[in-house]
Amino acid sequence: MSFAVSILEQGLIYGILALGIYITYKILDFPDLTVDGSFPLGAAVTALMITKGANPYLTLPAAFAAGVAAGICTGLIHVKCKVRDLLSGIIMMTALWTINLRVAGTANVPLFSQKTIFKNDTLDKLLPSGFSAYSTLLIILIIALIVKIILDLYLNTKSGYLLRAVGDNDKLVTAMAKDEGNVKILGLAIANGLCSLAGCIFCQEERVFEISSGTGAMVIGLASVIIGTSIFKKISFVKTTTAVLIGSIIYKACVAIALKNFEPQDMKLITAVLFLVILVLSMERKKKVKKNAGA
Repeated sequence: MSFAVSILEQGLIYGILALGIYITYKILDFPDLTVDGSFPLGAAVTALMITKGANPYLTLPAAFAAGVAAGICTGLIHVKCKVRDLLSGIIMMTALWTINLRVAGTANVPLFSQKTIFKNDTLDKLLPSGFSAYSTLLIILIIALIVKIILDLYLNTKSGYLLRAVGDNDKLVTAMAKDEGNVKILGLAIANGLCSLAGCIFCQEERVFEISSGTGAMVIGLASVIIGTSIFKKISFVKTTTAVLIGSIIYKACVAIALKNFEPQDMKLITAVLFLVILVLSMERKKKVKKNAGA
């Protein structure tokens, strides 16, 4: 049971990250590597605030705001400085490594003795004793559902439709007298805000800030998006955001099961192989769809 609970916790945390990557990868068609820097940015802000005695719940909006700022910077580099999308993300990701170290003060900040959203006096009073073992999962689930619902509502607004239009047909946005660049910047801001929020929750769940926690975050999120959207592609009643969250849980389950038969140091290799398999399968599926359409 504890193994399953751990998978669900990690899957939902990275599911929030995957929702951010869903915006850049699926909606904006923007290969944003800022994610590998904005994820630990949220953790760095969280570590700083908690060690300074701030309310742990205030770290959630603060981390989101920090991620938004990082996404805006990436957008400005791409839109205003005319740097290619991939290079813009790489530049910002590199810069964030130093920024994260400056914010946290060191490469490793333990939070074992600090109050977090999963361990505080208010939570201990509210939750019955029988739910203490599942309190972390319950809190992560509530946050993930809130994020998913808000994102669904936003994507159905005028601004959300413009965001979708930029990825599908940028000329349509220009024809509507809207600045395509500003819409891209907004999308990158929201996406990195979500990634940073995921980093904030991850930091408090693991009770430690680690500078390298963002390494491979892009791969995990992208794999989750591909898994979720591929599995639920033909099931119309399942929203894409729900599919992405489930895809993240499935991906984390695959990694956890694989690690049971390998050494911990093999994790990066397992992650890379899994991602390659997922990409190949998704490409094969696309080829079959094209063949059937041609026939």
